[in-house]
Amino acid sequence: MKKLVVLTGAGVSAESGIKTFRDSDGLWENYNVAEVATIDAWDVNPALMVQFYNERRRQLKTAEPNEAHKIIGELEQYFDVTVVTQNIDNLHERGGSSHIIHLHGELTKVCSDRGKRCVQDIGYEEFEYGRKTEDGGMMRPFIVWFGEDVPLLSQAAEAVEQADILVIIGTSLNVYPAAGLLYYAKPDCPIYLIDPKEVQPVTRRVEFIREKATVGMRILKEKLLQCK
Repeated sequence: MKKLVVLTGAGVSAESGIKTFRDSDGLWENYNVAEVATIDAWDVNPALMVQFYNERRRQLKTAEPNEAHKIIGELEQYFDVTVVTQNIDNLHERGGSSHIIHLHGELTKVCSDRGKRCVQDIGYEEFEYGRKTEDGGMMRPFIVWFGEDVPLLSQAAEAVEQADILVIIGTSLNVYPAAGLLYYAKPDCPIYLIDPKEVQPVTRRVEFIREKATVGMRILKEKLLQCK
């Protein structure tokens, strides 16, 4: 069974009403990214960050996986699929995917601010600022913020290195280190990039599908199954 690796960004969840990363104006759901998505911001105003991620969790509870998520899940019938996502939502899981690498953390989990220990899955529950974890640390969102290491990056790079087919959906390829994963693919690995917007030039040979995620995944599924 061929190994298919799908690298996803905010564009795959946009049709579910989820904005999982900053827009071009530097805002994320009307918050300044620098105030809610950096490790320095946690030191300045942790209460605001707890409030922000509680709001995102509440939003996620009412969101549903869209057709793109579901098609990616369906492809497990035909390929050995690994999803590498920059998104912090759980829509890939709910769309049927079973092997997902969350590069930037998971919104439905919390941890201690003492080295991200004591990880707990709280689902869509909200938590109050000041709540303690088992190790005595302050409870914080289990998110990889700007200024922090990306611990699963090497695992994601290994998956891309082993890919027989690489699919990139809904990411501008501007946010490093995730954007560099493209270049771990084998020289003969076919690469498909789905995005309605212009994506910065890449030095690898890529087949572009200039459509939103749902339409693009319909087109891609047909292509992949014809070549199987």
